Amino acid sequence: MELKIKNGDYVLCADGTQQRLEGSAELLQRVLYKLTARREGFPFIPELGSELYRLGRTAARERGSAAEQAVREALSDETDLEITAVTLTDAGEGLYTLQVCLTYQGQSLDVTLTIQ
Repeated sequence: MELKIKNGDYVLCADGTQQRLEGSAELLQRVLYKLTARREGFPFIPELGSELYRLGRTAARERGSAAEQAVREALSDETDLEITAVTLTDAGEGLYTLQVCLTYQGQSLDVTLTIQ
């Protein structure tokens, strides 16, 4: 079980204990964390995170494949997870919309985030 995080803070239950996640909700939180954390940003866990933050420095024609590679690398240790599609769309003003379609224990899940 994972502790629920929202806007960088742990979420508390009414009784003051930390809220926990299970199943697909736990997985989605872990996926979002791994995709938004900068790879090598944690000295003691250098393999945690992704290189999605580097997309702005990648040639436009290579961004889609670079995004897919970064997603696959960031989620490579998730054993029950299958990445079925990765789509990167230019949202303008240096922003991109990333949609990742996943399958977890037979259940389809989608993750969408905006990155620079």
